[in-house]
Amino acid sequence: MWALGVWWVLLGTLGTGFAQLQFQKVDSVIVDSCNTSDIILPCVVTNLKENNEKSMFVKWKIHGRDFFSYDGYEKKFNRNSTFQSANLLNLEKFRFGIASLKLSKKEALPGNYTCEVVESHREGDTIVELIYTSGNSCRTEPTFPKVCQGTSWFESLENFFIIATIILAAVLFWLQFGIVVLKFDTTLQKKIGLSAAGIIVTFAAVIGSIIFMPAGYTASNQAGLGLIVIPAGILVPLLYFLFRSVFEKQPLFAVILLALKTLGYLIAVTGFALCVSACPPKHGSVMIAGLAIIDFVAAVGLIYISIIGSSFKDHQPPRKAVEEPLNDAKGVMLE
Repeated sequence: MWALGVWWVLLGTLGTGFAQLQFQKVDSVIVDSCNTSDIILPCVVTNLKENNEKSMFVKWKIHGRDFFSYDGYEKKFNRNSTFQSANLLNLEKFRFGIASLKLSKKEALPGNYTCEVVESHREGDTIVELIYTSGNSCRTEPTFPKVCQGTSWFESLENFFIIATIILAAVLFWLQFGIVVLKFDTTLQKKIGLSAAGIIVTFAAVIGSIIFMPAGYTASNQAGLGLIVIPAGILVPLLYFLFRSVFEKQPLFAVILLALKTLGYLIAVTGFALCVSACPPKHGSVMIAGLAIIDFVAAVGLIYISIIGSSFKDHQPPRKAVEEPLNDAKGVMLE
């Protein structure tokens, strides 16, 4: 009798094992900011018997809460409003045990995902953790915990320098403009033109920085970087017109500054072209170096206009004082 009892226990244990669905083991899926495609969460059953979609059912959970299911008998999907992009990776292969889930990166929250599959009277589940390599962009969902996801396109220090250099360039322009307007004779038309161009550069820098800052490598990040770098070229002719307001004839040093600022802009644009289609970017330092040259020239130009320009103006005789003796001399010669 004892041996018979052991035999029934062994049969029950074996029967339970056969009733449990088994899965390919995948512990985690790791995603970084350079991944712009949909997220695939694997769930593959390895011991199906019937291979019949009508006898199968799959449910996906995150943090223990249901958000997606598919009933093979009724061919019916059910999705949580937070995960509208959720779908089976390949519906045609579902009957062969492939219940992997596809999610848009925007909706894919980091955390533990549970895949539960039922075939007739057998069932099983597997857990896959979705990991983002760094968490610096957070949001709160109404039915899920606060989550952070995504990584920055550039390193944090590079982000800081990119934004700081363009903001500094705009500030230095407005300081130059203020000194020129206060100390030198400037026509109303020129004031309007310079201020309008300055507003365009400043607006592009601020909006570009706001769009560029969020984590990720997306079209909006690329557009933000473009707004930071490309409009900075306007600062080159602006410096030229500011010098023209100070000096009747461009001194050699002013010409050198204009050439350096043009060179800085060309370097920044080259760096931008190398970075905009690369993730992670390998030439961010080139772009930052170009923007830093623009700032350096702007700072030197500010000092030059403030000190040398003012001194130059003070030592220049008034135009009327020069013109009147010339007119008198012409009159004497005519007589």
